Amino acid sequence: MNRDSEFAETVVHINRVAKVVKGGKNFSFSAVVVAGDGSGKVGYGTGKAREVPPAIQKASEQARKEMVKIPLVSGTVPHLVWGRWGATRVLLRPASPGTGVIAGGGVRAVMEAAGVADVLTKIVGSRNPFNVVRATFDAIDRLMTSGQVQRLRGVDIKAAEAAEPPAEPENVEETEEPVETAVAEGDDS
Repeated sequence: MNRDSEFAETVVHINRVAKVVKGGKNFSFSAVVVAGDGSGKVGYGTGKAREVPPAIQKASEQARKEMVKIPLVSGTVPHLVWGRWGATRVLLRPASPGTGVIAGGGVRAVMEAAGVADVLTKIVGSRNPFNVVRATFDAIDRLMTSGQVQRLRGVDIKAAEAAEPPAEPENVEETEEPVETAVAEGDDS
């Protein structure tokens, strides 16, 4: 947790990369950080530097700048959604209260930073931590509440349900007479 911020920050992954030059190898570090306020706002950032602390600092500054709001319904996501980034696909599925955060790696960091209490997740394909975080945010961008869907479609569900009574099956007249089976007398089979 950063001292001057109300956001909880989690370092998801630090990667050391080497550039081979004439004089040898130049090492640098890249980091991915997730920041969230625990009540639906979350962001991620990446940073690169010659040392680890500056890379983390750059990533956390970017994460705080680029926050998004997650629509939550009773502490979970409103509906099942897939997110994709590169060869990584992430599934977010609503869970009943008390389930907890069933997730791994970058998805867990994002869900916990956002304050999601109950969710089921699955990573399919590549498990590269950078791509997993980006795919999770792609899934978050696709989430919508029922109110948002109603506004997009221009439909008021409650008014439509009140106006139309449920359809009843039509009366079907029987055209065929029931067939009676006669048992021949004297047959005991």
